[in-house]
Amino acid sequence: MTTAIWYAIRATGVVALILLTVTTVLGLLSASRVRTKRWPAFAQLDLHKRATMLALVFLGFHVMTAVVDTYVHVGLLSVIIPFTSSFRTFWTGLGTIAVDLLLAVAISSALRNHIAPRTWRGLHWLAYACWPVALAHALGAGTDATRLWMDATAAACTIAVVTALTWRIGDRRTAREEQDRVGATTRAVPLRHRRGAQAGRPAAVTTHPTTSTERPPPAATPTARVVATATRLLEKNRQ
Repeated sequence: MTTAIWYAIRATGVVALILLTVTTVLGLLSASRVRTKRWPAFAQLDLHKRATMLALVFLGFHVMTAVVDTYVHVGLLSVIIPFTSSFRTFWTGLGTIAVDLLLAVAISSALRNHIAPRTWRGLHWLAYACWPVALAHALGAGTDATRLWMDATAAACTIAVVTALTWRIGDRRTAREEQDRVGATTRAVPLRHRRGAQAGRPAAVTTHPTTSTERPPPAATPTARVVATATRLLEKNRQ
């Protein structure tokens, strides 16, 4: 029975670490707004929630098997309060911190509609702090840390999280530069419009209004001038 529990502790711990890694990577990708036609946003968020729930389930089994095991002597109090276990106090305490952080994230997510968005966002960031603490606990407290398969698992988890984090930082920097560029363009548009309006505005024509009784004489046409000249000549001949 003790051997079965010991294997259960190790197996559930490794699976919980892998699922926590998946949850962390999906959270970073969601924050980076990585979207494709085959990978829509709702599918990514749904997978993120399911991975988080599975991580909590396996973490619960990991904690329960560690408490009931008679060899490690973790104790129920050590599950809540860090560094109170007699078995590898420091590394087991890191596992307790990871459990507390993940529980805080889970509880805040369940109460998301009842807390301020900024508070929820701050608590949700604890999930990113939970992953390195859990990894350190797995490598320090686990008896499989010296095995090649465990080292490969830890290396793969680390590469996945570091890659997603690098993508997140680069995406945030790109978004900030794009925002600054759009802001500069928006500020410059009104100035260009004003200059364009001033350049294309027709010159003001000063006109003097005339009343209905004072109409300006019509302009003389060439035909009218010829008729007037002929009339004056005929009048001179008659005289």
